[in-house]
Amino acid sequence: MAVSKSRVSVHSTLTAVSSRPVGSGNKTHKFTSLDHAMGLHSLHIVFYYRDNVLKDFDLDPARVSLSDALSLYPQVTGRIARNGDGNWEVKNNDAGVRVVKAQVGASFDEWLRSADGMEEKDLMVWDEMPKDPTNWSPFRIQINEFEGGGVAVGLSCTHMHADPTSATLLFKSWIDTHRGRAIAHPLVNSGSDLCTRPDTNPKKNSVTYYHAKSIARAAPLVKMATATFKFSNAILKQCLSGISESCQNATPFDYLGALFWTRVAQLKVLKNISTYSLSICTDFRKLLKKTPLPLGYYGNALHFSMLSLQVRELSSGSDLGHVVRELHHHVASVDDDEVRSAIDWLESRRKREGEEENSYGPAFRMYGPELTCVKVDHLGSSCGPNGSVVGPLMYDTAFDEGAEPVHVSYHIGNVEGEGLIMVMPSSEGGLGRVVTVTLPENELAALCEDQALLGLQPIMLLNGGRGRC
Repeated sequence: MAVSKSRVSVHSTLTAVSSRPVGSGNKTHKFTSLDHAMGLHSLHIVFYYRDNVLKDFDLDPARVSLSDALSLYPQVTGRIARNGDGNWEVKNNDAGVRVVKAQVGASFDEWLRSADGMEEKDLMVWDEMPKDPTNWSPFRIQINEFEGGGVAVGLSCTHMHADPTSATLLFKSWIDTHRGRAIAHPLVNSGSDLCTRPDTNPKKNSVTYYHAKSIARAAPLVKMATATFKFSNAILKQCLSGISESCQNATPFDYLGALFWTRVAQLKVLKNISTYSLSICTDFRKLLKKTPLPLGYYGNALHFSMLSLQVRELSSGSDLGHVVRELHHHVASVDDDEVRSAIDWLESRRKREGEEENSYGPAFRMYGPELTCVKVDHLGSSCGPNGSVVGPLMYDTAFDEGAEPVHVSYHIGNVEGEGLIMVMPSSEGGLGRVVTVTLPENELAALCEDQALLGLQPIMLLNGGRGRC
């Protein structure tokens, strides 16, 4: 069978460097135990702009502002190397960030209508960290111009460096610098705050789950596919009102997480099992009550927990409100102690499993093997002048006034197992949400025809021409 030709043609590569050299007292950035655990994954974000916001990057002021922004974050422009303990760290050597420029053989609207999640990868640099990364740029930017106008800017990095919050704020720092605004949430290094003393009363559910993930066998390789569903504020307001008796304080994440969990469960062959589990990924910056982390904390601040329900509770015709309530209570129960217990367990792997006396244990599959659902609600608003709320933070990224992105995609690299569901704010703001789903190809095709989902009238983006756009 003939291999389809990519509609994205890369035509040049350059390196963006800091406009000011790194200070003498800031030579390395050390990764935490949680950063190391995320080492098998990568992170990718694509910002879609209908206007040509970057007309000629070689000469555009955006290149200057990028260099100015990078001067604030030497851990982004540095290179990865092993330290004396055998752990990864960043050598802050001002080596720069690779910038790739490409042309897309489709119009802006045609691309959003006809491309799928796999083809979208062509809009971002999507390569694995080499065995010797000393000359490899862990952060990449790809600028893609569409026929007839429009630009997509892809940002990629190792997940060891950053989680979705850190990567989003890095991009926003570039925007704020370009617009001459104060950086709303500067990235700060405070990884030592995660190196806690051993927990004398660890939460067993957290420790047991992380240990199970670390020894889980690799999932069989299957072809995965991705689709994106955009749900309106009005529809979700109506949905939440309809289940208020079951869960009065339900959030859009609770509702959509439960809905997609139950619909995916219908597609799986759940024979000879009584329960089906959902791994829930939450940002814990606001959960650490004893020593809170700022929103701009640089690195990984993600916690994974597991919720299991009886298969019959997830079956067709079951009470969705019940599943919403269970998911809501589970997310609300994740607290400082549970997060600390997980971090303490990761720290304890140094001496028990490391090749060197102080080296961290090997990375393992964090997104999987269970069906994983990622909650990104905390990026739902951004503060403007005088503390005004201006909408979802990832959409407060306009290079020029009134030229905000019309869509922002998030992808996690090396997702295996049951699949991945990401629930994020939409450009509409309010209760509106975008759900990106990665599943085995045959399951995703069936999900895109699911009447329970289509009944909510989602706008379907990057789904290979399926549904409305």
